[in-house]
Amino acid sequence: MRDLASLPKAHLHLHFTGSMRVQTLAEMAEERGVRLPAALLDGDPLDLPAGDRGWFRFQRLYDAARACVRSEAAMRRIVAEAAEDDATEGSGRLEIQVDPTSYAPFVGGLTPALEIVLDEARGASARTGVEVAVVVASSRVRHPLEARTLARLAARYAGDGAGEVAGFGLSNDERRGRTEEWAHAFRIARRAGLASVPHGGELLGADHVRVVLDHLAPDRLGHGVRAVEDPDVLRTVVDRGVALELCPASNVSLGVFREHAHVPLARLLDAGATVALGADDPLLFGSRLGAQYRTAREVHGLDDHALAELARGSVRASRATPGTRARLLAGIDAWLETPAG
Repeated sequence: MRDLASLPKAHLHLHFTGSMRVQTLAEMAEERGVRLPAALLDGDPLDLPAGDRGWFRFQRLYDAARACVRSEAAMRRIVAEAAEDDATEGSGRLEIQVDPTSYAPFVGGLTPALEIVLDEARGASARTGVEVAVVVASSRVRHPLEARTLARLAARYAGDGAGEVAGFGLSNDERRGRTEEWAHAFRIARRAGLASVPHGGELLGADHVRVVLDHLAPDRLGHGVRAVEDPDVLRTVVDRGVALELCPASNVSLGVFREHAHVPLARLLDAGATVALGADDPLLFGSRLGAQYRTAREVHGLDDHALAELARGSVRASRATPGTRARLLAGIDAWLETPAG
């Protein structure tokens, strides 16, 4: 079998704080004199029986980690290390998602918070060869009017290149709020040429996927795995060309599926869906991008041609610049031409 770390790919679903290395978090906590929950440092904080998994534990631990990110230096380190980790796993395009409201109070405001991330994304791209762009995300636990502010901010930095804002998202617990209330913010983002990349279809089922499709007009859907529960909804996803940012480790860690074999990757692919595997929050879920591809091979039985098609889907669903897109797609073809080990 061919080395999956050398398979070129794009990484489209990675959250800023959740991308941290465990050691990085430990060092940041020590610098600030913060005592972290022991689970955050044990390498697999959500390793619980399936019936005990859930969003509340995840969010509590995520908030504890985010409380350690209180400086420009910390923010830059997160972006730099995310790019380094992606580079080791064959990613040539990273679209890292950040809600700048979480960090704005500590660096002088929303605009400085976003500009720090964008500036470091440019530097990290130059150092690693990974084209790092940003998705600005609003949160369902905040007022929808705040999302309009973030969409206008994101629009000022819109572009597909390294250190630019490529998309606008909506994250956090998808059971919160009324999805249609964020439609105005997404219209602002789309007018600026940003990709529409809201979360949906993980904690809630196919009915909510339909709502997101109707009101937020996604180009990609964060997760979207439960579209498989309704053939009509899945057909709409496929017909509209909406890519699914599938994060199997998240699905299992949060108890959406009891084990990796239950994640319906093959059914989504057989239906014609474009799937881009993502790590989501490796700090919490204990596995990075490469592990998602290994699971696709070892648990779901995808051969190298199918894995290459997954990688192609991630590249095509990205907002990578034409040069990066062409380079990655050519690299995937070259990977398949390499004799299997």
